[in-house]
Amino acid sequence: MRYYLYVSQSKLEMLFQQIPQKLLGRLAAEAKVDLKVLSLALQKPAGPAAGTYGQLDVIEEYLDREYDIGWMAEPSSWFRGDLGLRIAGYGQPTGPVFMTGREGRTVIALIGSAHHLVGQRTPAEGISVAHSMLPSLFRLLREAPEEWPRDEPTAISGRGHPADEREALEQVLEFSASLRGPAVYCEFLARRLLHGTVTDPGGEELDIVVGTPLYVAMAEGDEGQGR
Repeated sequence: MRYYLYVSQSKLEMLFQQIPQKLLGRLAAEAKVDLKVLSLALQKPAGPAAGTYGQLDVIEEYLDREYDIGWMAEPSSWFRGDLGLRIAGYGQPTGPVFMTGREGRTVIALIGSAHHLVGQRTPAEGISVAHSMLPSLFRLLREAPEEWPRDEPTAISGRGHPADEREALEQVLEFSASLRGPAVYCEFLARRLLHGTVTDPGGEELDIVVGTPLYVAMAEGDEGQGR
């Protein structure tokens, strides 16, 4: 059983609708999900929430079957990982959530809508902007909420949109390094948005991986070791 911190309902609904009907029964069996019960849950007024984890299991089976899911150090279009993540965005359900951590030379930055944090649901009509794409990320880098636990000031504030991919990755690294607070050891599955290598101020080459998560869950392992 997973202890979920974040599950993107909007991604689940989008992806679930694209799975070929002829595969659903087989995938549900492999995921040990009762497709009849799942279909019934999704038809009810409270269905999407009730069917969230069944949907997630089926979608994960489908992605495992149809895609080459990479590891965070060598991400493909979809990638998995586990490491200590600092999470900022609780308390602002209509805003963004940002999760970041580092393992060796790999820096992970995940961006999504805080609405999808478990325990922080708000009616969909109250959400005016989705935060799972790069434009929202770069706006966040420039205009992070004051209450977020960060080193101040950072040179990103007031900058315009990054001129190229390298500058974008440098801004992500700078923002990730500025975030403070304890890390939560997590596992996740995410869609890659941006990936590249930059050199930090100390001269070390780092791989920066930016993605938007399908889910993030607390993991067993090296709690507190994320940087």
